[in-house]
Amino acid sequence: MLILLPPSEGKATPRRGTPLDLAALSSPALTGARTEVLEGLVRLCRGEPVEAARVLGLGPSQHDLVARNAGLPDAPTARADTVYTGVLYDALGFATLTPSARRRATTRVATTSALLGLVRPGDRIPAYRLSGDATLPGLGPVAGVWRRCLGEAVAEAAGRGLVVDLRSSTYAAFWRPGPDDSRRVATVRVLHESAGRRSVVSHFNKATKGRMVRALLEEGASPRTPTALAAALGDLGWTVEVGEAGPAGTRLDVVVTEV
Repeated sequence: MLILLPPSEGKATPRRGTPLDLAALSSPALTGARTEVLEGLVRLCRGEPVEAARVLGLGPSQHDLVARNAGLPDAPTARADTVYTGVLYDALGFATLTPSARRRATTRVATTSALLGLVRPGDRIPAYRLSGDATLPGLGPVAGVWRRCLGEAVAEAAGRGLVVDLRSSTYAAFWRPGPDDSRRVATVRVLHESAGRRSVVSHFNKATKGRMVRALLEEGASPRTPTALAAALGDLGWTVEVGEAGPAGTRLDVVVTEV
């Protein structure tokens, strides 16, 4: 089983650690694309900081993030599971997983990254700022860069197992399953139900996904089909509705009434 997560916009900044070594990251087939994106981002932030702020969608009080990106080649790194923060990652709580659950996370969890493509919890990365909908001068949309090569990395990471897609729509554009893959892909949507009405609420969505991943890792569940995943989540206490299989996989709706 491979669980695909979105990255967090906010990141913890490592205070010390070795610089980024692209060749040491998991999924080495992505090294070429990683080099392209990293060099394009650093070049923009070093040469045109005002334009970089616009491209990155940064406000006047966030220009320090441009300087951070400009220094990425020499910036200290830390494990990705300590760099990514925010509601989903706080709910998942890598640091407080049992030892066996943490071992499972190293092989079953990956984060989709605009800078690095696919990142495992143990990969050492710096804090960076680059959104999945960004377009870098001379390179084009970063989503387009990853669409060319991420499918191979996902296939290698998943093996013959189920892909549990928890990515947001922005990062879902980096890789979409092909006709042969869709039967083993489960896309999960979290719906908040209140007064008989259902809606997607960002906080409920992120927190619930984090808790689901934590529970699956702690339980050691390894479902091989979307239906088996729905059953496993049901056993863990969630209300899950299984939708029809489609080109993007089988959608599972997890219905919650409170965080």
